[in-house]
Amino acid sequence: MSSQADTPARATGGATRRERQRQATLDEIVGVSRALLTDPAGLSLRAVAQRMGITAPALYRYVSSYQDLVHLVAADIDAETAELLTEARDSQPDDDPAAQIVSVACAFRRWALAHREEFGLVFANPVTAHAEHPGDIPDEQTGLVFTELLGRLWERYQFPVPAIEDLDPAVVDALADPVMPMKPGQIPEYARGLLWVFIRSWVACYGTVTLEVFGHCDPRIIESGALFRDMLASQSEMLGITSELPRLQPLINQELSR
Repeated sequence: MSSQADTPARATGGATRRERQRQATLDEIVGVSRALLTDPAGLSLRAVAQRMGITAPALYRYVSSYQDLVHLVAADIDAETAELLTEARDSQPDDDPAAQIVSVACAFRRWALAHREEFGLVFANPVTAHAEHPGDIPDEQTGLVFTELLGRLWERYQFPVPAIEDLDPAVVDALADPVMPMKPGQIPEYARGLLWVFIRSWVACYGTVTLEVFGHCDPRIIESGALFRDMLASQSEMLGITSELPRLQPLINQELSR
């Protein structure tokens, strides 16, 4: 039963004391968990409880399983990363989606290389890679920044969109009910093939950054940014902005040198 002290907060849309206390504990759980990502012992429910000075049963009042814990932490990291990418997007003129997508892609790479453990948890963890519900994909907010920009690029440059009938039947089925972060109504039905461009574009950027983060290529190539530059050049062809590359090159150089 709610106390009389809870009533005003509920009436005004604010949080009750219990809700604030619960949120404060969840925030502490997330903070402790993120700190444990760089600990040699790694992240576990037991380690979180020990760091917080509480019992395991007390922790289970907030997270029901390790998977629940990982999703909680991943959502926090994703929200923070999306804010960084939004700042990168907004550092470029709103009427220049080509410069914005370059800035966002470089910011994503820069964040990933500086936060390898957190990148691994959100984008390369089997626990977060297989969500229970299609709408619960772990990279939702970060992904929305990318898909929104890709949509604006298409509106601006009208690059070719593959016809649905020309795609693999498995791809056609997936595009009929796509599992990807997207705003409702973002893609008109006649341009549904654009979703395939979105997927290929994300795979190229994500794949390149993942190889770099985990050191699965020559360190000299990672250090120079050569692979990432080549990816951006290939992307420019698919996204119809190859002619913009000479103008964008100074921005790319600036972003990769940060």
